[in-house]
Amino acid sequence: MTDPVRVAVTGAAGSIGYSLLFRIAAGEMLGPDTPVELQLLEIPQSLDALEGVAMEIEDCAFPLLEDMTLTDDPEEAFNGANICMLVGGKPRKSGMLRKDLAEANGAIFETQGQAINDYAADDVRVAVVANPCNTNALITMHNAPDVPNDRFTAMTRLDLNRTKSQLAKRADVNPDDVTNVGIYGNHSSTMYPDFYHMKIDGEPVTDVIDDEDWLKTDFIETIQGRGSAIIEARGASSAASAANAALEHVRSLYTETPEDDWVSMAVPSDGTYGVEEGLIFSYPVRCDGEGNWEIVDHLEHNEFARDKIETTEQELNEEREVVADLL
Repeated sequence: MTDPVRVAVTGAAGSIGYSLLFRIAAGEMLGPDTPVELQLLEIPQSLDALEGVAMEIEDCAFPLLEDMTLTDDPEEAFNGANICMLVGGKPRKSGMLRKDLAEANGAIFETQGQAINDYAADDVRVAVVANPCNTNALITMHNAPDVPNDRFTAMTRLDLNRTKSQLAKRADVNPDDVTNVGIYGNHSSTMYPDFYHMKIDGEPVTDVIDDEDWLKTDFIETIQGRGSAIIEARGASSAASAANAALEHVRSLYTETPEDDWVSMAVPSDGTYGVEEGLIFSYPVRCDGEGNWEIVDHLEHNEFARDKIETTEQELNEEREVVADLL
């Protein structure tokens, strides 16, 4: 057994949190030899619900769970935290504009960034799940100036998983056969799943699925619009699938990426592929297993791909302008 890892989770009594916490405590995120301490943050009016969630977690008797803290105080929640999973935020509802969501959630991430800056562990890694996650991560990062920028990521793992599923279904293969999934840009309807560099069973997707028109239209539109389709179908945003993706996002940070593959997450841009430096932009990345990542920067993009990347970059710039007073 290693020393326990302190994992702070915000919005812990919400739908995503409820689907996530039991799996963290069971060792699915950090492995069967890593004990955890859960530091759970909620708004005051949800503390009773959080207490109920904690009772259920206790009743599971997870051997890896060493301690739980339940609080509505960001200072207490992030104190000494090694991993901060920012899940809590006002949910996106049907017909809600991203601008409205960014404005509604901005102040939450300003406060949390300041608390992470002042109280989290020196080796902290921050994964932002709550939408608009790219811009929320940007706000958090700017309000934690003492924490290195490369510690901040936002989740596009759900888009990666959706991509694997859709391509696997089309090609009649297992999702694990789909590799090298690069998601570019914003976790939104402008994201670009770069099918030109993806592989199915080691072969280019465009060779296995001989229908480039479908890949350019129906496939991309399905991935871009999947979140809205789920809201329309169930009357609420993705919860269990988002929790699963959040767990896999963090697990990937602490797992060495195979040399012939990559994962996708939104990270601070360094200008790679012409994207404005400083934006939280999703790229294909490789992780070293110790919480660090590097952008896969050698891929060539055709005119179609460059146009898609520029479109999603523009949207992120527009979102940044909405929250400029928080940066």
